[in-house]
Amino acid sequence: MRRIGMLMAYAERDREGQAFVATFREALAKLGWVEGRSIQIDVRWAPASSDEDLRRQFAQELIAFQPDLIVSHGTPNTATLHQKTRTVPIVFVNASDPIGSDFVTSFPRPGGNITGFITMEPTMAGKWVELLKEIAPRVTNCVLLFNPATAPYADYFVGPFNDAAASLAVKGSIARVRDAGELETAITTQVREPNSGLVVTPDTFTTLHRAKITALANQHALPAVYSFRFFSTSGGLLSYGSDTNDSYRRAAGYADRILRGEKPTELPVQAPAKFQLVINLKTAKALGLQIPDRLLALADEVIE
Repeated sequence: MRRIGMLMAYAERDREGQAFVATFREALAKLGWVEGRSIQIDVRWAPASSDEDLRRQFAQELIAFQPDLIVSHGTPNTATLHQKTRTVPIVFVNASDPIGSDFVTSFPRPGGNITGFITMEPTMAGKWVELLKEIAPRVTNCVLLFNPATAPYADYFVGPFNDAAASLAVKGSIARVRDAGELETAITTQVREPNSGLVVTPDTFTTLHRAKITALANQHALPAVYSFRFFSTSGGLLSYGSDTNDSYRRAAGYADRILRGEKPTELPVQAPAKFQLVINLKTAKALGLQIPDRLLALADEVIE
């Protein structure tokens, strides 16, 4: 019996987090690993709102099981595991800037006990600004929103965001929110600026509070672009980003290779292979926006 730990950055009842774990399990099964017979999977749930002590506790619990490897969701969880072990193989999913976070020395040769699949390339931040300007041409002010505690890699996206904003004659600014209570202040402050828009970074905090963020943006008629499909299904105007389910399928492939004897340092860090453009037409109509035909034709999904 081989053993895998999973440290997820979601509440246990979060359907997205549950779906990612299910995708990983199904992909492992297709590779011949039968749960309860040849493999055991231990899952711990550490949402972004949890204190760091809980994240450390769960990381220590998983390491104490002496697993063959641990799958880690997001940068904060991976950082905690990295502090706790330099020997147990770790495969991260949806981490950002693994070189800047000191998880790996390079993408082709990670160099330690960690490898995995990044959330997105930093240039995506520029694409989000472009999409915002295309779907809401009147926008002349744009804010990039994130939590510095759960997105210590934010500078990874800030540079491309500022460059794209400047090239489109948009004033770019930064909104750092440290808890759920600051979300409303950040969004209402932005609304006071005429012709404003919002870009929400991929961040375990913003993911956890996606319903509140999309509701506030819509309530204040603020055009917003998000990084994952589940923001649009929660009412967000438009999302463009990687398909996390696909990353979990690919992570199962890395788990299989490690279980069969390969080392993380032999497995290159990889960028996403699949992306999703999702437009919520109902929200667009409520905001008085006319979606360009080009975007509708490119969309992977249009929510009526």
